[in-house]
Amino acid sequence: MRPSTTFDSADRIGAPGPVSLMRVRSASASAPGRPVNEDLVFRFGPLVGVLDGATVPDGFDTGCVHGPEWYVRHLAARIGVAEAVRPAARLTSNLAAAILAVRADHGGQCDLDHPGTPSSTVCLLRDCGDQVDYLVLCDSPLVLDVGGQVSVVTDNRLDAAMAELRETVAVVPGGAADPVTRFRHAVSVQRERMNRTHGYWVAASDPDAAFHAVTGTVPRRGPGALRRAALLSDGASSAVEQFALTDWAGLLDLLSVDGPGALIDRVRDAERDHPDRLRRHKSTDDASVVFCEFG
Repeated sequence: MRPSTTFDSADRIGAPGPVSLMRVRSASASAPGRPVNEDLVFRFGPLVGVLDGATVPDGFDTGCVHGPEWYVRHLAARIGVAEAVRPAARLTSNLAAAILAVRADHGGQCDLDHPGTPSSTVCLLRDCGDQVDYLVLCDSPLVLDVGGQVSVVTDNRLDAAMAELRETVAVVPGGAADPVTRFRHAVSVQRERMNRTHGYWVAASDPDAAFHAVTGTVPRRGPGALRRAALLSDGASSAVEQFALTDWAGLLDLLSVDGPGALIDRVRDAERDHPDRLRRHKSTDDASVVFCEFG
């Protein structure tokens, strides 16, 4: 297992005057027993992010000589470059530029039109001084405490596609009772729906996916200001969504007091104690958290 990574810092953001602080703590851990972590957490100045690379099921081709771990690391690096070059650009534009740059990083070795090409969810938060911008693409949610009211920003299109997919698989003719046949058919159908209008959107090889992300802005100051935010891979958000260990407000309180590593520890305990609540054919999953507090 790759060890968890953490950082804790506070920066001066915005114009001269009272210091505006964004304190950031993070943790990321691979699934127990797995040699690589296909999640990634990062910070580039006022920008923080969580990426969750899509695991390739055994026996499936991707048309690519690289894997999800390679993809998330290159995508994070390219997001950092895009932000450095155009810090005032929209998050969607910089994400699109990053996806396009990673296409070139493949070096012509891969079939980037293959339906199984490496992909990743994206969750971004950028402190702009007077406001905070965010972007959510696929199932890495963002939890916000704005003026004391907790809400969660989600992109539920993958879940909707998966629900439809389960209905499709249920009527597969011939061999429908064979779990392996069902699973392979489900993966094939899911791949066909990736980055399609009536499917779901994720960072892969098509830069247009960035413009289908869920985006928004929240104030940085005043009574309705952003106080806390948590960026989560689905391996960490399962604390609420699968295991019901707490609600979203309780998750932020846990992160405030005990930190991101403690949340991942609780998820690991739940994965072990409640295997009946797991989803997507995984006994456990990589888990990542970036937690921001604003002063």
